[in-house]
Amino acid sequence: MNLKDIHNVYFIGIGGIGMSALARYFKFINKNVSGYDRTSSPITDELIKNKILVHFEDSMDSIPENFKRKENTLVVYTPAVPSTHSELNFFLNEGFEIKKRSEVLGIITKDSFCFAVAGTHGKTTTSCILAHLLKECDVPFTAFLGGISEDFNSNFVLKGTKYSVVEADEFDRSFLQLSPNVACITSLDADHLDIYGNGEELEKSFKDFTKRLKPEGVLFIKNGLALEGVTYGIEDDSDFRAEDISVENGTYIFNLVTPKGVLKEVCFNKPGRHNLLNGLVAFAMAAEANFPMQELANALGTFMGVQRRFSYQIKEKDFVFIDDYAHHPTEINAVYQAIKEMHPKKSITAVFQPHLFSRTRDFAEDFADSLSQFDMILLLEIYPAREEPIEGITSDWLLDKIDNKRKKLISKSELIAEIKKCKAEVLVTMGAGDIGLEVPKIKRELAYAS
Repeated sequence: MNLKDIHNVYFIGIGGIGMSALARYFKFINKNVSGYDRTSSPITDELIKNKILVHFEDSMDSIPENFKRKENTLVVYTPAVPSTHSELNFFLNEGFEIKKRSEVLGIITKDSFCFAVAGTHGKTTTSCILAHLLKECDVPFTAFLGGISEDFNSNFVLKGTKYSVVEADEFDRSFLQLSPNVACITSLDADHLDIYGNGEELEKSFKDFTKRLKPEGVLFIKNGLALEGVTYGIEDDSDFRAEDISVENGTYIFNLVTPKGVLKEVCFNKPGRHNLLNGLVAFAMAAEANFPMQELANALGTFMGVQRRFSYQIKEKDFVFIDDYAHHPTEINAVYQAIKEMHPKKSITAVFQPHLFSRTRDFAEDFADSLSQFDMILLLEIYPAREEPIEGITSDWLLDKIDNKRKKLISKSELIAEIKKCKAEVLVTMGAGDIGLEVPKIKRELAYAS
């Protein structure tokens, strides 16, 4: 496929965070862009503001006429779209050029110096940190991000095409379409078992990803993973590591040890050891491309963050409200550790919306253990996303497994009233479904109440 021959790009699932970044890219290079999504959202609102045509009804009549010409139209879809989708089937039956998001991302980035961030956790934060580091070094790059970077206020950055930053997504083995120069693997916890079946198949897929690196490519791995590469870690024997760590006013201060020397008193403002690890590997990847290490270290201190990744909504002496995308037990544990480190001795109320019936089933015991740590748990119904219900797998079933007397299953309509009742010192909302849409309402109500 030659992108120069494409005039129209049509997206099925345009409101997804990864799909919308691609839509912005094609709009930026002056292609006609349109698409479908199931529901409107802040992302689709922003696309429409940028003169991208978006509709919300699965109907051939809603597809603009010029996008029905197959000789110069590319159709991009996400695997989350069901096979029964009528628009997708129209394009399939008419013989259009149809590609998954991951294939298109591979085509766009193959001729650039590509940084690819892989791992079952930490991809979005790491790629956003890396994009920020490149910006601070005045590097010509394009970034496709899996979240809204607070440094760019966007999930897409285009400051040139020499370098690219992408998330190497393991879902549906998407990352096997990439050919990176520098890559990292942040974690290998079992996930997406609806795709892989078991953890061994997931690990095999990551090993296949390591073979996708270009000749002379470099792989960074978190110390302790069963892979070969340049290691990074915290206070261990890694090639890149943080040592002598202290916390001052919510900021990490540490010495950054590299194979070429030690950078003293580096600052990093995002709470949680997991985020510090993300910062370390972003630094290491950029250093591998020979950008000045002191500039990179300075840039770590100015990284603002990512929306819904340990995002402070309210931060006062007597009350803190944090929102996070955590939707896996390992991520919930990381959020808990970060809160305890930054806000010791404060009681924590967690609001959690499980994401996917299959994930809830596959990790039920781990979810119960991770949620039991909090002082109080408010549990919402499972967000189905692309799935149909699974018999017996409900939030009520999960609630029974949580070893904590202060737990309650609630609806979204009860959420604000229940939060007010519990009078938490620290409130954290977590989940990858539509709980993020509730956050502004909660913030508004709690800020007004205070």
